[in-house]
Amino acid sequence: MTPQPPLSAAGLPYRQGVGIMLINARGQVFVARRLDSPEAWQMPQGGIDAGEDPETAAWREMEEEIGTRNALLLGETAGWLGYDLPEELRGRLWGGRFQGQRQKWFAFRFTGQDADINLATAHPEFDAWRWVDVDTLVALIVPFKRPVYEQVVAELAGFAVPQPA
Repeated sequence: MTPQPPLSAAGLPYRQGVGIMLINARGQVFVARRLDSPEAWQMPQGGIDAGEDPETAAWREMEEEIGTRNALLLGETAGWLGYDLPEELRGRLWGGRFQGQRQKWFAFRFTGQDADINLATAHPEFDAWRWVDVDTLVALIVPFKRPVYEQVVAELAGFAVPQPA
């Protein structure tokens, strides 16, 4: 089960979530642009439902956000990574109930074709996507999430290598 998130200094809990580093056969990482914030690119991520373990949540979020489960699990971060929401977003996101997120990140090898990726899901979050080299990933991310992405890259980039043809 997922550990209970700690309370922040502001007295708000952290939302428990997962993140997905989806890696193609060329060793590139999937990123998508958020519908609600066109300057914000990110890897798929989302909350953990009650009673759900992190790995199950990662598989569910992958399908909910990018319309596919064509992947193999490669690994995960050793611990939970977190960020605080900027003050101007705290009241808007998640009904103002959370200080930020604590996430468990997973690396997956994408086993499908690009055509298998479908952003037109039941509750779309993205309007565009692309594959990027892992060394350019962090620069695409909104500043308040960059420290988490730096940690994800430090722990999971070893999986982002080209596969033999």
